[in-house]
Amino acid sequence: MIKVRRLRFGTAGIPISTPKPSTITGIEQVRKLGLDAMELEFVRGINLKPEMAKQIGKVAQKNDVLLTAHAPYYINLNATEKAKVEASKRRIIQSAERLYEAGGWSVVFHAGYYLKQDPAKVYEKIKTEIRDIVKTLQDKGVKVWVRPELTGKPTQFGDLKELIRLSQELEHVLPAIDFAHCHARNRGRYNSTEEWNEMLSLIEQELGREALDNMHIHISGINYSEKGEKNHLNLQESDMKWEDLLAILKEFRVKGVVISESPNIEGDAILMKKKYKEIKV
Repeated sequence: MIKVRRLRFGTAGIPISTPKPSTITGIEQVRKLGLDAMELEFVRGINLKPEMAKQIGKVAQKNDVLLTAHAPYYINLNATEKAKVEASKRRIIQSAERLYEAGGWSVVFHAGYYLKQDPAKVYEKIKTEIRDIVKTLQDKGVKVWVRPELTGKPTQFGDLKELIRLSQELEHVLPAIDFAHCHARNRGRYNSTEEWNEMLSLIEQELGREALDNMHIHISGINYSEKGEKNHLNLQESDMKWEDLLAILKEFRVKGVVISESPNIEGDAILMKKKYKEIKV
């Protein structure tokens, strides 16, 4: 696995300000903006060929931009139809393959839905499918972190304890921590120094320092209701105490990637990087 030696900041996809937008020009724009990470957004499908992935990797390396990827939204490892589960697994595997060919580091996905089933049974089902994904990637020599994401609605699989347990029981798996989703999933909680301290302490206690040295983080503002996540917001238009969150990340000496998923993707990524540098701990 790639060693990440600091906390990098980047965008969920090609920056909005990119002239003649493409993945390659997006990476170059990320560097011009003073950022150092970018998430390849496969959310609507994986339309990247292996040859182009290799070209993208060369541009990313030249510009010192670390690549992550978000697998398609159409994933449910707990679907009742076997064909849907197999299609979901293929999407995650293909996302990981293209990312690895591009020299990337970590692939994130929403693992599935409870579908009103017993959460313990859903956990075992999803664990079995992710274990199969990891085995396939190992057999193909694909070395990237596999990241089930902390999700924004209570109907979705993926609370922090489930993700920690998966990471304990499976190789090459660590959580993707979406702090906005956590805030929305818990109906406005997890928006304080104390609660974030509790989260990061639990991750370190259960998964060791390696997990804090390899964190894949999403941060944005978020709009939510009693049912959880509604839509993402810009940080300064939300109730997210993002400056306090950055201070906690610095206090815990977290390394890895912070990806901005705000509507103004690069605006908030730049804002967070600037603020992070100013924080004294």
